[in-house]
Amino acid sequence: MSELMNLLFPTVLYLVQGYCLQYFYGNFLESRLKGKGFHGLAVIAVYTVVRLILSWMEPEEIWNYKVALEKLVLSLGLLAFLAFCFYRAYRLITVYLIVAFQAVADISRYAAVILLGEMGDELIGLWNWCAAKGVFPSEKVFGMVVNAGLICEWILEYLAITLLMYLSLKKIAKDFRAKEYEIHRTELLFILTPAAVGMLICLLLRIIIVTMEDGIPKILYDRYPVLVILLPAVLLLSLLSILQGVKLFQDMVSWNRERSGRIILEKQIEGLQEHMEEMERVYSGIRSMKHDMKNTVLVIQRLSARTEGKENEELQSYLSELNRAFESLEFRFKTGNEVVDTILNMKYHEAVREVPDLRMEADRLLFPPVSAIRSYDIGVILGNALDNAAEALKKMKEREPEADAFIRLYSWQKGNLLILKVENSFDGRPLRKGAGEFPVTDKADRHSHGIGLSNIKSTVEKYQGAMDFRIEGRVFILSVMMKNERREEDGVWSDR
Repeated sequence: MSELMNLLFPTVLYLVQGYCLQYFYGNFLESRLKGKGFHGLAVIAVYTVVRLILSWMEPEEIWNYKVALEKLVLSLGLLAFLAFCFYRAYRLITVYLIVAFQAVADISRYAAVILLGEMGDELIGLWNWCAAKGVFPSEKVFGMVVNAGLICEWILEYLAITLLMYLSLKKIAKDFRAKEYEIHRTELLFILTPAAVGMLICLLLRIIIVTMEDGIPKILYDRYPVLVILLPAVLLLSLLSILQGVKLFQDMVSWNRERSGRIILEKQIEGLQEHMEEMERVYSGIRSMKHDMKNTVLVIQRLSARTEGKENEELQSYLSELNRAFESLEFRFKTGNEVVDTILNMKYHEAVREVPDLRMEADRLLFPPVSAIRSYDIGVILGNALDNAAEALKKMKEREPEADAFIRLYSWQKGNLLILKVENSFDGRPLRKGAGEFPVTDKADRHSHGIGLSNIKSTVEKYQGAMDFRIEGRVFILSVMMKNERREEDGVWSDR
């Protein structure tokens, strides 16, 4: 019976650990195999078999420090092998995943065994006291009760181990939201230190927990009973430091992204304002020159119309072509907002260079002559939205040259709300964060790119607004809603 339990319970524990391992790795690393279910079963099977083999090969003197160190090295080697064999693990975060899993598994096991193991010893003492008092009618009944108590103790221990390990790993995977974030060495050291300390504490316990006195092994907390409480407390605090370290690191990443987004947004607004002012001067000069030249061409046409001949016909044709060229200098888009008109025309010509057959429709993008929303804020929203749309169209055309490329813009007023909508075609394959709010850029420099939607959201929130996006087939739809109100306390002023 005892031999069966010694085989059954470790096997179940290793199976559960294997499940937790494939779940933990799978949240951070990309699988090398296509079948997700088969992939997970393969990881569980390999982990369980190797761990059983290592446990069978374990020498009897398990309290020897060399044995403890060798077992730790073999365990880390197994975790590294599974990571690189079954996952695309060539990332710094893999180092953390390996150490964190080992630390959580060891802490869970030692904390549960020390607490519940001591309770089991007390239970055996109780059975012996009952036997001495003649409570049990026979030795057979006594043996059955003791075996049942041991089985219950083992079940509770292994349940506590698996539950504590699973919940801890799930907490880490949940709190570590920026899983696509390329971690740096100093950041790795920050989150790796608590896990490494926890792992080494367990190694230390494994070395000192059993001592030899006159050739007889003694448990450390038999000599110092207070350690029954103190050791699990230290282990659980170490586990808590691992969990809180991940949460703190994630908060730091989110704060840095938000700060970078604000800095880039401020620079974008400053650059946009300078660019708009310069463009407005340029286009004002062009409009003035165009007006004078059109008048000049009309005068020449009227004067030349008084004469006849082939040369005059050629001159009339040339002047007509010149007049049509002047007409083409008009803004392609006219919304009633000069800043928006400039942005639309500028972004359109930039996009057409990459996507020549682009259809950009803005007939229904109209703005009231008087608005409490700053023109530059509208420019930031539309500029980022059009940049994202142009990038999506460019990527779509690279994969599908014959695909229909369009951008459609709408706006309307509903009460005191101004609603903007931008629709664009795309390849139908958006990149997303694992648990993120916005699609993820596939550019190499993710710190500088991929924050367009975040900037839009930050700008919209200045006007107590909201931003949303959805996908309908192969059309990406961005919707923005803002209060068209003058709010002095928010620093929002009309451009009137």
